[in-house]
Amino acid sequence: MKKKILVSGSSGFIGFHISKFLLEKEFSVVGVDSMNDYYDLNLKKQRLETLKKNKKFKFCHSDLIQFDRLNKIFINEEPDVVIHLAAQAGVRYSKINPKSYIDSNLIVFSNMIENVRKFKTKLIYASSSSVYGGKKKYPFKESDTINPKSFYGLTKKINEDIADFYSKEFNLNIIGLRFFTVYGPFGRPDMAYYKFCQRIKENVPIVLYNQGLMSRDMTYIDDICQGIYKAIINDFSCHQIFNLGNNNPIELAKLISHIENYLDKKAIIKYEDSPDEVKKTYADITKSNELLGYSPKVSFEDGMNNFLNWYKRNFKF
Repeated sequence: MKKKILVSGSSGFIGFHISKFLLEKEFSVVGVDSMNDYYDLNLKKQRLETLKKNKKFKFCHSDLIQFDRLNKIFINEEPDVVIHLAAQAGVRYSKINPKSYIDSNLIVFSNMIENVRKFKTKLIYASSSSVYGGKKKYPFKESDTINPKSFYGLTKKINEDIADFYSKEFNLNIIGLRFFTVYGPFGRPDMAYYKFCQRIKENVPIVLYNQGLMSRDMTYIDDICQGIYKAIINDFSCHQIFNLGNNNPIELAKLISHIENYLDKKAIIKYEDSPDEVKKTYADITKSNELLGYSPKVSFEDGMNNFLNWYKRNFKF
């Protein structure tokens, strides 16, 4: 069993949870994070302080755009597996600040995969449902032709292409995971479910795009951690890509209604159009189930209640 795992973006939402999950399974985790301020830094610090309580966790504060610093981490730590989650997230923000996506999603990815090549380390990296773009054939399969609508989605597609080349050219063990709307406690404040909760609580209008006629294949963080773990313990002879979704799209109206009922408060809603917003995401998880043994367990209702309970504890109301 592989014992030392390097997790990039360890103070991020998914990075924090998978680090915590692995530490509980007695792995050693080397967390690497630049601690940037894309969203509330206090939340990242809170996650980091939680991880630091475990003696098997080591933290490296580093910007991965600096190849030499990342290379030193590989030399000093000699990880068995790399879980590369560090990236600039957000579909709409990629229209406002595309350079940050070039830096964080393309240059950083190339730095990581070059070190993986040098050290022959297994790589598991985060892709996204955004690579599917505005496909209208559901559910989305890994074998589908993909055509991203956003620059963010395009950077993730380029990552997949680079990974595929490196895996074939240098005989590397690489797995890409396409995440579908991951949610849960300690979540990202820029995600819709988190913003909806905040705005209903504070009586601030919620902006819904495309008349609110959208749905997302929301996947609870514990199920994502199980999927990543399955990728750690399964090896393949060539680059593989897997959907990690819930196979059950949730309409925005249902999401908002659930939050309203929990808070016992009605949302104030405004409608706007946005060509960047896809109407539906829906993961076919047949391949993930058959080859990884991935099977999501947490229902939308239970997962959202877990998030809302956490939110209530941390933000008094």
